Amino acid sequence: METEPGSLFLIGMMGAGKSTIGRLLARALAFGFIDADREIEARSGVPITTIFEVEGEEGFRRRESALLDELTQRRGLVIATGGGAILREDNRHNLRSRGLVIYLQASADEIARRTSHDKSRPLLQTADPRGRIVTLLAQRAPLYAETAHLTFHSSMASPKKLVRRILESAELQSLRAGS
Repeated sequence: METEPGSLFLIGMMGAGKSTIGRLLARALAFGFIDADREIEARSGVPITTIFEVEGEEGFRRRESALLDELTQRRGLVIATGGGAILREDNRHNLRSRGLVIYLQASADEIARRTSHDKSRPLLQTADPRGRIVTLLAQRAPLYAETAHLTFHSSMASPKKLVRRILESAELQSLRAGS
């Protein structure tokens, strides 16, 4: 990379561990941490499920894009993006050009297991949540891969071990040196 990235962005499917890993990475790097979905809820004053009900997915995606445009311009942050953040080309561009992007990869089975009791995921409120996960993963995986600078399998190690592996990567060493 020509310039040192000022922030770290985690992408991947819901349930891949972006928030858990993001908090640990932020602590290790002495960066701030923002979960983009929680930030949208805090700013709007309602849960994401309500935004989906009132504005639809398109309304939510507009809010998400505006937030990501703002946050990706800041330095010294670890941002856990929503699973669908990469659906918009401008989001992919902003993430990739403004920081170091890490794709936390997880299998459909792992995602289904991790999200099975979570009723706050509007896209999984269906008769076949696992089938929906398979469909979303097939649609999104190429976009995650295209956007990411680094890819880690989130189910291959405990969160602490995974964070250690991420921190040891050459790309993250560059981030630490540049901050």
